[in-house]
Amino acid sequence: MLTSARNEFAGKVSGIHAGAVNDEVEITLAGGERIVAVITRESTKYLDLKIGLEALALVKAPWIILSTLDAGIKFSTRNRLQGTVKTVKPGAVNTEVEVSLKGGQTLAAIITQESAQNLGLAAGKEVVAIFKASHVIVGVKD
Repeated sequence: MLTSARNEFAGKVSGIHAGAVNDEVEITLAGGERIVAVITRESTKYLDLKIGLEALALVKAPWIILSTLDAGIKFSTRNRLQGTVKTVKPGAVNTEVEVSLKGGQTLAAIITQESAQNLGLAAGKEVVAIFKASHVIVGVKD
């Protein structure tokens, strides 16, 4: 499967909380990190999601927000992945930041150049990547 999403996280479905319209699906990655997705009940059925099933969590890089560990801010987002900045690739307007997660996977975020400078992002800096559960697309292999 080829997609345009920069972030493809492989894991196993570890929780499904059914709702009337939307379901909350939890995917646990190899390193123990959890990603929560909110998808339609219809999608849960179509994908035949069950606990233990291997699944992909797709998140586009511009949907990721980065924060430093010492920011002193609480966020309402369910998805918070802690890691270390691997690379910073500045552009004229935006910057691509790659973050190494504890399980060995790499996350890509596209943020403004100004934000990257304000956060003092550089290789080795600890960061938290946050994104909304509604920005996670769940996929399974046929």
